[in-house]
Amino acid sequence: MRTEAAIYEPGTVLYDTAAAKVGEYRGRSGARVLLRPLGGGREWEAEPPVLRPATDRERLGASLRAANDRTLATPPAPAELERPPLPVPGCDACAWLAERRETARAAFDHSAVSDANVLLRQHQRKEHEG
Repeated sequence: MRTEAAIYEPGTVLYDTAAAKVGEYRGRSGARVLLRPLGGGREWEAEPPVLRPATDRERLGASLRAANDRTLATPPAPAELERPPLPVPGCDACAWLAERRETARAAFDHSAVSDANVLLRQHQRKEHEG
């Protein structure tokens, strides 16, 4: 049990034993403490005696849940990201990246294919859409 004298710095990750939740210390609200879920969300109030510093495992679990929630809330990729980008005719950089992608595809190196697609999209946004 914590005493009323326990003072936390803003951002300290705590475990609320009464609510069985991990939260980031935000401040005080009278005699109670304000906590916010990792990754954002609605704050809640907790009694200081039921708080303790979160363990590494609790902190990691809460961070992973927050990341998963963000991923699930993100809309699917636009259709243009599902198709490989086409090189712009006459552009040496586009041609080189497209050749790099085809070489990787022939070697069944899917990671390198993906890398080449990303680099080709970045190049096209920078050089051809600006």
